[in-house]
Amino acid sequence: MFLRRYHKRKSGKQHTYWALVESYRTAKGSRQRIVAYIGELKKNQKSGWEHLGRRLDGKSKPQKTLFDPPDYQDPNDEFVHINLKDVQLKRIRDFGDVWLALGLWRLLGLDQLLNNCMPQGRQEVPWPTVAAILTIARFCEPASELHIEEKWYPRTALEDLLGVPPGKVHTDRLYEAMDLLLIHKTDIERHLKHRLGDLFDLDFEVMLYDVTSTYFEGQCQSNPMAKRGYSRDHRPDCLQVCIALIVTPEGIPVGHEVFDGNTHDSKTVQQIVHELENRYGRINRTWVMDRGMVSEENLCYLREHKGRYIVGTPKRTLRRFERHLLEKDWYEVQAGIQVKLILSETDPQEVYVLARSQERQKKEQAMHQRFFTRMEEALQKLLHSIDTGRLKDIDLAHQRLGRIRQRYWRAANAFDITIEKLQGPKGKSRLTMTWVCNRQWQDWTHLSEGCYLLRTNMTDVAPETLWKQYIQLTDVEWAFRIAKDELVIRPVWHQKSDRVRGHILICFLAYVMWKALSQWMKLAGLGEAPRTLLSEFFKVKSGDVCLRAYDQHNQVQKEITLRCVTAADEAQQVLLNRLGLSSPRRLNRIDKICQM
Repeated sequence: MFLRRYHKRKSGKQHTYWALVESYRTAKGSRQRIVAYIGELKKNQKSGWEHLGRRLDGKSKPQKTLFDPPDYQDPNDEFVHINLKDVQLKRIRDFGDVWLALGLWRLLGLDQLLNNCMPQGRQEVPWPTVAAILTIARFCEPASELHIEEKWYPRTALEDLLGVPPGKVHTDRLYEAMDLLLIHKTDIERHLKHRLGDLFDLDFEVMLYDVTSTYFEGQCQSNPMAKRGYSRDHRPDCLQVCIALIVTPEGIPVGHEVFDGNTHDSKTVQQIVHELENRYGRINRTWVMDRGMVSEENLCYLREHKGRYIVGTPKRTLRRFERHLLEKDWYEVQAGIQVKLILSETDPQEVYVLARSQERQKKEQAMHQRFFTRMEEALQKLLHSIDTGRLKDIDLAHQRLGRIRQRYWRAANAFDITIEKLQGPKGKSRLTMTWVCNRQWQDWTHLSEGCYLLRTNMTDVAPETLWKQYIQLTDVEWAFRIAKDELVIRPVWHQKSDRVRGHILICFLAYVMWKALSQWMKLAGLGEAPRTLLSEFFKVKSGDVCLRAYDQHNQVQKEITLRCVTAADEAQQVLLNRLGLSSPRRLNRIDKICQM
């Protein structure tokens, strides 16, 4: 669900309001519907900040406005005479998005943690502050460190919020802070687990685990981890590293690790489980993983460590359960989804969950039909080359057939194809080629479309519960999508191994802030899509209002500079009310006495 702004004209007046919109699938494609209209916060409603405040009772809280220093109030404010023609507006800065991001940084307690962890020396800018700048930049406008130095930081209001002038934010300092931050990765992840658990009442008994990859630009000769492997970004031409991510069923990240680019998914499981047990203790966690993680060695390791698991299985495993596909004892868990529980014939400590989805069935039918049609067309072209005599070599014909099978691999076994050499020439052709449809392939494809198999050692849990826990793996896939699209984790331009891991850690922290904002919005009834909210806050600016104060003789007495924040419009105020925030009106006041 996400926010959408609407404009409506009534009685000659323009009205602006927000609505909560939901996307859903239909037989005719994706559609959207309005779930609720969002107005001002009513007296019987609680803001998102009040929800968080109740969960933080007795624990450290940031200021309610999520802004430090607080709204500027000068006790020496006085009435002065000004000439309206002399009023000027200068130094416009982006304020709203960085103010909210800094609030999230402090809400998560990262400022206090890093103040205790990172070294305090004679540096001009404290390292925790530089780490905050890196993460806020990745959260608000992801780009390179050079972009932060030259363009982004000078046009934001972070100079006023953090007290760091733009001249002191440069790439050398940013790179060094990234390297120092990596040293405290374990402490940061341990702190975030407890802090996020306090904020959102998280349950860490179920862990969703998956692996993705991100590729490099450059040769990466100084990075031994950069290798070629299976690219999820469809860039097999580039070197890459693999990123393992652990999240809760709510999509909240718990930890991450970086592996060599050619590491198979199944080779990462034991290391991840071992590190999580060392960090948080050994308890009966449930691990939910995709079929790429499945190996008998890994499942045996989990059982030895008294861990529970729900894993996907390779498609070929379905062959063993063909008779169960034909039976009609399915149980519907939701519209279009049916499951059934099957006892393992070899291991009494395991069960299988067979699932069937109507939407997935339609998708696979369309894919198979497309591959079948295109392969048949390719075979017709190959036959035409043989009949016209352009293709005479039988070895070359088999090579072309192999390329066709490789290209249309989903339908590779749909035809029984025979290519033979003629005893004598028949017109221009020297070869003969025939094919017939494989009925066994067609019957099995029709039977298995839309079906998939799960494997678990949780023998006392209902199949619908097992299926619902497994399907939450989409949260990990969504996390990777946010990291790659919204936070631009790819491509990686850094060439050193530690620098790459530091870059990924910054992206991880930005994603934690993203999910914290998403959960906060959910508590406030604003959906779970932060992008619209950030776009609205980005419109809030700060600037200097320059005034000239005159005395009773109409002489310029002093120049007053008020560093102010633009007022939120009606629709933006609704969002602030829902979150329980109030935007500051003034940041600073600078008086300059004029010499008479």
